[in-house]
Amino acid sequence: MKTIFVPVDFSKYSENALEVAADLAKKHGSRIILAHMLEIANSYLTKDQQQEVFNVMYYIKIADQHFKELRKKEYLKGIEVVEVMKPYRIFSEINTIAAEHDSDLIVMGSHGATGIKEVFIGSNTEKVVRTADIPVLVIKERSPDFHIDKAVFVTDFDDSNQDTFKRARKFFSYFDVEPKLLYINIPEKFMSTAEIKRNAHNFMSTAGIDPSDFDKHVVFYADYTAERGVFNYCEEAKIDAIAISTHGRKGLGHFFYGSVGEDVANHADVPVITFKI
Repeated sequence: MKTIFVPVDFSKYSENALEVAADLAKKHGSRIILAHMLEIANSYLTKDQQQEVFNVMYYIKIADQHFKELRKKEYLKGIEVVEVMKPYRIFSEINTIAAEHDSDLIVMGSHGATGIKEVFIGSNTEKVVRTADIPVLVIKERSPDFHIDKAVFVTDFDDSNQDTFKRARKFFSYFDVEPKLLYINIPEKFMSTAEIKRNAHNFMSTAGIDPSDFDKHVVFYADYTAERGVFNYCEEAKIDAIAISTHGRKGLGHFFYGSVGEDVANHADVPVITFKI
């Protein structure tokens, strides 16, 4: 984690994400790319070039003032911070901007399970998560001393999850945590206990984990939907963070069990980190 990319809209939610990014940066000697997407509506891009320039300069001035206020935050002291401003277009561009700066991780804020429109410039959390090539850590609440004691990796035990599971284990190793493999048994994809154990054993063997340690590494939970199952299990087990894979822009179901990953990233109360397959 040499470079951490933090998109901000200067809301308290993006500041929550920045504070977590700062905590990670201090622990790992990382720099932070602080990025703001200028929300310049198409209506401003008129034939009146003088007015267009005025509008753009106005928004840049406001954003620059917000940047100055952020730079005064105590938690950013001692961290290399690079500020980036880009015109608002589509949020898949965040992936491109992050790549330009050789970013290793995107940290961004979201309302969580409030039922309100998800944050970070509208409801764009899922768009960033879906298109990002690098891991995305979605933060819901302020965490001045960010730590993880218990984590899960949501999976259907498909081999396509092997690489993302490996990366999730590496991420959680920074916190000295081994994530449990969590399978949600739903009616549409129901499996017997014997089938779950067989698939889990195969997955564990490929991942280099002793299948005899099944109870130590695997949990499965039955619910009507995968999303509710993830939330209910994590609440009952007091889980601190959730990891999940995404297919990104491959045209397949976006996540494990369709679009459940987007819903989990948007609505979970705890931090969620996504890894692109």
